[in-house]
Amino acid sequence: MRRKRHTPAPLPQRDGIDPVRVRLPADGAWATVRDHLVERLAPQAEVIDAMLREGAFVDADGRPVAPDTPYRPGGSVWFHRERRPEAAVPFPLLVVYRDEHIVVVDKPHFLATTPRGSHVAETALARLRRELGTATLSAAHRLDRLTAGLVLFTVRPRERGAYQTLFRDRLVHKEYEAVAAYDPGLALPRTVRSRIEKERGVLAAREVPGEPNAVSRVELLEHRAGLGRYRLLPRTGRTHQLRVHMDSLGVPILGDPLYPMVTGPVPDDDFRRPLQLVARVLGFTDPVTGREHRFTSGRELAAWAAPAAWAAPGTPSGHGASSGHGAPR
Repeated sequence: MRRKRHTPAPLPQRDGIDPVRVRLPADGAWATVRDHLVERLAPQAEVIDAMLREGAFVDADGRPVAPDTPYRPGGSVWFHRERRPEAAVPFPLLVVYRDEHIVVVDKPHFLATTPRGSHVAETALARLRRELGTATLSAAHRLDRLTAGLVLFTVRPRERGAYQTLFRDRLVHKEYEAVAAYDPGLALPRTVRSRIEKERGVLAAREVPGEPNAVSRVELLEHRAGLGRYRLLPRTGRTHQLRVHMDSLGVPILGDPLYPMVTGPVPDDDFRRPLQLVARVLGFTDPVTGREHRFTSGRELAAWAAPAAWAAPGTPSGHGASSGHGAPR
């Protein structure tokens, strides 16, 4: 399979954040680039007009786009989005392994992996680029913002596809750990198979009839005082798969704002009840160096490590992390 050639951005990063690329559709009746940008990006033409006057949009050669620049089907323009205030996630992003090809980090709860929506600067990718001074870093895969644990980043753009292929072809060993209620009547271990669909714009995914597209193995590691500590091994990678499958077993993961029901919106600066889910183990054969990697997250799950503090109303339970690093082997 021929890989798509990477198109370098004509604008530099800002604080570890890439510029936005706007591809101009091959079909359309816009006379100017300005007309397309108004229709696509802004509810008010004045916003785009002001940005054009300031030279905020540039073409592939880095030249400012003028208000009367003719529309060119198939072309592209770049710009930096306006930075909006974000709630700082006050927990460390721990580097557990680094070489000239990859960086593996132990991500805290509440920190998005890559810029998306309202989370841009406060993301693992932007933080790493700033802290390590490596502008070429990219994520090989993603963890949900609410999930803590191990994430793999690549250093060299030309090698990113090789690492992404590992995840696509299910050549990465992944183990998660979760805390949920203990049900003595639930027979474990077991493998859960179902069809999960996630509609765009809908917060929660759901199980529907049809051919299974999501497979997870669920094991009980131990239990005490009505709580269970579970090992979860996803065989597939559907959105919210582990959260949906634990809920379907009648033991939803503690701290989950979506399952079994969507609760009211939680402010971005409320860190009291992290989702009790961590990507604990990441193992793979490096496609570039041939090394065998196995990394383990050092994050603790607060509901298990300190159940009294977790249960106390209004008590900040932190980010569910230990002070130690995950151990590469």
